[in-house]
Amino acid sequence: MGDLYGKTALVTGSSRGIGRGIAQRLAQDGALVAVHYGTNDIAAKETVESIQEAGGRAFAIAAELGVPGDAEALFAAFDAELSAAGAEPGLDVLVNNAAISLPGHIDDVTPEEFDRTIAINTRAPFFLIQHGLRRMRDGGRIVNVSSAVTTTAFPSTIAYGVSKGAIDTLTRTLAKDVGDRGITVNTVAPGFIETDMNAAMRATPEAHAALAAISVFNRLGRPADVADVVAFLASDASRWITGQRIDVTGGSML
Repeated sequence: MGDLYGKTALVTGSSRGIGRGIAQRLAQDGALVAVHYGTNDIAAKETVESIQEAGGRAFAIAAELGVPGDAEALFAAFDAELSAAGAEPGLDVLVNNAAISLPGHIDDVTPEEFDRTIAINTRAPFFLIQHGLRRMRDGGRIVNVSSAVTTTAFPSTIAYGVSKGAIDTLTRTLAKDVGDRGITVNTVAPGFIETDMNAAMRATPEAHAALAAISVFNRLGRPADVADVVAFLASDASRWITGQRIDVTGGSML
């Protein structure tokens, strides 16, 4: 699309996987992209370098999510790096992608695991949005990454589903709250996406085939499948879409 020139985007959890794909696509469309990571500085550097090699602009920022003061720390790093890059202060696109998924049925999840899941997947995006809105220019875009688990029952990841269900609700409510500023808020809900984080789940040809068969296209999703939809929602072409949950599962479980 190429219509994000002059815009600044922040993508959380973008050193690998879906987040990396989103960061690369937004940069391809012209945005200056802040590549957020928690601990993997090597992967974040690789993401930034891949963007720069393709002619885009990006910088990395580190901040642990799910801990007290996480939003403040992340945006302090964001502001500092933006200034160092000689860019105009402010934010145009915020993509809340960072999340964890701890397996466990209702009887298996400990209070500590539940609290950590909510802290990273739900609390952190909430307060990142709060701080981000103070910097976001009118007409900005907020895109939250949810999951297929909010509409299909997956008992083995119940805490993760709860955390993402809250994100869906946050999206609808926030869209109404910030509409008068021309800011849109939407959710994308991926299905099974082929990344290095879930390689063990598709280690055998049989496992790979079973996961591919979930989609009507009989293949696994790729980060670019999600990134392209996020790029559309970040663009002016999506200006009349807000408060929506966009299914990006390849027709899984139809």
